Amino acid sequence: MSLLLAPNSMTRRSLLGGLAAGSALVLLHPFAARAAANQAHLRLMETTDIHVNIMPYDYYADKPNDTLGLSRTASFIDQVRAEAGNSMLIDNGDLLQGNPMGDYMAYEKGTKGGDLHPVMKAMNVLGYDCVTLGNHEFNYGLDFLFNVMAGAKFPVVCANLTKGQLASDPKKDDLFFKPYRIIEKQIRDGSGATSPLKIGFIGFVPPQIMVWDAKNLEGKAQTRDIVEAAKAWVPVMKEEGADIVVALSHSGIDGTGQSERMENASLYLAGVDGIDAIFTGHQHLVFPGPKDFDGIAGADIKKGTLMGKPAVMAGFWGSHMGLIDLLIEKDGNSWKIVDFTTEARPIYHRDENRKVVADAKDKAEIVAAVKEEHEATLAYVRRPVGKTSAPLYSYFALVADDPSVQIVSNAQTWYVKDLLKEGQYKDYPVLSAAAPFKAGGRNGPDYFTDVPAGNIAIKNVADLYLYPNTVQAVLITGAQVKNWLEMSAGMFNQVPEGAKDVPLLSTSFPSYNYDVIDGVTYQIDLSQPARFDKDGKLANPDSNRITDLKFDGKPIDPAQKFVVATNNYRAGGGGKFPDIAGDKVILVAPDTNRDVIVRYIIAEGTINPSADANWSFKPLPGTTAVFESGPKGRQYLADVKGAKIEDAGDGAEGFAKFRLVL
Repeated sequence: MSLLLAPNSMTRRSLLGGLAAGSALVLLHPFAARAAANQAHLRLMETTDIHVNIMPYDYYADKPNDTLGLSRTASFIDQVRAEAGNSMLIDNGDLLQGNPMGDYMAYEKGTKGGDLHPVMKAMNVLGYDCVTLGNHEFNYGLDFLFNVMAGAKFPVVCANLTKGQLASDPKKDDLFFKPYRIIEKQIRDGSGATSPLKIGFIGFVPPQIMVWDAKNLEGKAQTRDIVEAAKAWVPVMKEEGADIVVALSHSGIDGTGQSERMENASLYLAGVDGIDAIFTGHQHLVFPGPKDFDGIAGADIKKGTLMGKPAVMAGFWGSHMGLIDLLIEKDGNSWKIVDFTTEARPIYHRDENRKVVADAKDKAEIVAAVKEEHEATLAYVRRPVGKTSAPLYSYFALVADDPSVQIVSNAQTWYVKDLLKEGQYKDYPVLSAAAPFKAGGRNGPDYFTDVPAGNIAIKNVADLYLYPNTVQAVLITGAQVKNWLEMSAGMFNQVPEGAKDVPLLSTSFPSYNYDVIDGVTYQIDLSQPARFDKDGKLANPDSNRITDLKFDGKPIDPAQKFVVATNNYRAGGGGKFPDIAGDKVILVAPDTNRDVIVRYIIAEGTINPSADANWSFKPLPGTTAVFESGPKGRQYLADVKGAKIEDAGDGAEGFAKFRLVL
């Protein structure tokens, strides 16, 4: 077997194909080659935000996809272990929900009777050392979570999830899982001798799960601030002899300043004394890397550090393997870090024609382990429920009224009106708020809904509505309807009248927060700045992007009451929309939004998803803006209502560029 020092990324990419095919080449990390008798190389490997994407298969499109799949990431594991002197494997959460296999396991097959969840089957094959929880672990309820995790052959840690009320001292919290685990590992040093290393792993979940999954957690659990929990437990880990402490943080990187109960607290978590390295996730981004976190103080996107400490975020759906390589040195009876490197290693790249090229092959043991569930999921998603008379697509959902959003609103309105028809709210007008979930962005140029006219199967409904949210309804005023829309309009950058080809979409605004409200008509004035910031705080009080807002053909009455059908995430305060919180909820329905869409399609038989163009941009003569969408959207340009859109050529990383003529 020949040994090579780790080359640059381009050379590594050319060699990985040979390694995946069984080549004898091993790319030895420099730390493993140079470690002295009292030094050792320790490689820490991360997967994160797998979201049940075990196979390289897009169940929504019903076709293989080379950009995702734990079975692909897994093929790296043997390689990167061979490159290292010593190695450990962790996962950073969001394992159990995110594609139809997750729904099939939760709603159809279940996990009773001792059957292992396919995620556990795969992870047990790979030999994980430790994992933490992500926010989506709670989407199917606590019983489901505990049943699945009972099959894990590795420890699960989470330091800020309690069984009830928070104690005065975090160390006295009654936790569902161990807050940390100290693993004693025999480390081989540069001379070949072995000695024990005590490495501690501590896990964290976003505190916001109490809002996002209130239906599953209210009265059963509570969460603590991430940094607060770390400050309590890390000293305990050190007292118990941990040589190195590694944070498994299912929390992203936000440099806007530390605040209580931050969702994306990893930057400030890295600043906690005693933490030596940190794995992050949740945001579906890549760190270190050239663009996602550029300009954030304390985050070195080239060296891969947060607050000077090694850190990695390994993309999503198995797109990358995160690597933190430590050169450690024995100091008396303990070890310390003397050098490090970090890397997020992708499983694919795009060639000069922007075509996806796989850099990894499937690990056969993983494919075999989940074969039964994969085939059952295919049968599940192919089950027809009705027909559509026109195509459903989301390529222009952020710039024009859209059929994929329209059908969700139609179903929600139909459902809520029926539930309220005999009660105290029967005389209130019902509006519906819905957002596009598949709108490209960080998830790539193929991440759009595209359902042709004809039969609709469960896979298509799951494609329209990705999350297992439940239907809720709120009672609000006309003034609050306007503010809801003003918050949504933060999706757009300001476009001065007369400007040419200004970037239209804010890269920091998630598409799932771009709610369109059906049942009213309105225009959006892009020449105005956003009224609210991303946290729902009033940023520009004199700004009014939402103009000509009408109900029933007349200017909306700010005092009139409206029922708005939405989901549990938004109704509970998710997205921080002004005035929208649990105290406005008047209906908590038992059904998921997806089930409601299925029922609506079955009731209609054949649906007509054409958008009604109830919103548009205010005309700004001589003004244009540009945005990116999927190249396949070009075929639908002539069908877009309420907006003039032109093909503007190729965008970056496989996207197409379009021009909005205002």
